[in-house]
Amino acid sequence: MALDIASLRKEYTKEELSIESVNHDPLTQFLSWFDEALAADLPEPTAMVLSSATPDGRPSSRVVLLKSVDDDGFVWYTNYQSRKGAELLSNPHASLLFFWPELERQIRIEGTVTTVSPELSTQYFHSRPFESQVGAAASPQSQVVTSREFLEERFAAVTAANAGRENIDKPEHWGGFKLVPSSIEFWQGRPSRMHDRIRYRKEEVQWVTERLAP
Repeated sequence: MALDIASLRKEYTKEELSIESVNHDPLTQFLSWFDEALAADLPEPTAMVLSSATPDGRPSSRVVLLKSVDDDGFVWYTNYQSRKGAELLSNPHASLLFFWPELERQIRIEGTVTTVSPELSTQYFHSRPFESQVGAAASPQSQVVTSREFLEERFAAVTAANAGRENIDKPEHWGGFKLVPSSIEFWQGRPSRMHDRIRYRKEEVQWVTERLAP
């Protein structure tokens, strides 16, 4: 029997959101919601959908993990030679999406992307478990490979080459990206699909806060 996807429904009733209740600074508001996601013990609160595009506008999306937030924006790390890395380097416009269904919340972030410094990338790289460092160095991310065995052989070779070391050298093609937001929208699920949407939009150096229709 075919699944009737169109009939699947969920009512959102947990919270509400208003312009009066949010912080005047969107990054402070983000950290407030993020702290609540941590307190709720969500399985992957740092998981976010990163959407990039080629210079001619062909989009692609994938889940990455947020690694830091500061006054300028949101940071994650990857292989610069991967598909997402190549797209972000050639077209620095991107978006991030957090979806926390347990809290009936989404956060949509749009902006421009820059690379973080090699020093900061190295610092984070060496904070990772040794095996994760090896994996980053061994994997030709997004490239076609012949087999799983090929990847395991590369992993073993990098491991052997760095035997006895606490850290390995960060690959030149691996590092961080930071998305500097121009728009951040906080979405709170509400009954009857009348959801609350509060958007912060950057105008020159000021944030404008506005409510959007669901």
